[in-house]
Formats: sequence, structure tokens, C-alpha cells
Amino acid sequence: MSALVVAAAIVGGSAGAVIRFLVSHRLPVVRGHLPRGVLIVNVLGSAIGGALLGLVERTAVSSEWQYIVVSGVCGGLTTFSTWTVETIELVDGGRWRAAVLNVLVSLVLGFGVALGAYLLCR
Repeated sequence: MSALVVAAAIVGGSAGAVIRFLVSHRLPVVRGHLPRGVLIVNVLGSAIGGALLGLVERTAVSSEWQYIVVSGVCGGLTTFSTWTVETIELVDGGRWRAAVLNVLVSLVLGFGVALGAYLLCR
């Protein structure tokens, strides 16, 4: 792997993190609602990852681009740790059903869009 690919992944990760920050800032956690900002960035990152996997499989995109976009951009964009903390905060606040719903919606949507994007792009 070249230094240029690593540098591009770093720049992509930085861009993804800034996008995540802006989305989270624009859509803060609202009491009584599921954490929308984190859900949106995680589902978007899943869709991008699935699409890239399909494109690499049919050699429409190089594996270096997959590394740059999935590990870099999507790595900076998506956030497992924030999703986990927000789910714990729901449980801690006595909102068990919302916490379970947050887990189920995030996993089902994330997997569903990744699979759908993969199937569309391969």
C-alpha cells in the first residue's frame, strides 16, 4: 500500500469525521426521540460500504479506493462508540424500549442498506 493511499485515507477519515460532527450538531439528541444524527451517519456509511464492496467485486473500483472510502471516509463518518453510549443513556434514563428499538433499527437499517447497495452495485 502506497503512502498516497494512506494519506488519502487519512484525509477521507477527517472529512467523514467533520461530516459526522456537522450532522450530529444539526440533529442533536432530543429527549423522547431516537438519536437521529448517529442513525443517519451510520446508515449512510453502511450504504457507501456496501456499494463499494459491490463495485470492487465487479472491478469497477480498485481495492485501494475501497480502502480509502470505507476505512477512511466511512471510518470517520460512522460511529459505533457514540451509538453505544447513546443506547446506554437511553437504558440509564429508563427508556428500555427506545434502547431496544435503537439497536434493532440501527442494525436492521444498516445491514439492509449495505446489502441493498452491494446487490445494486455488483
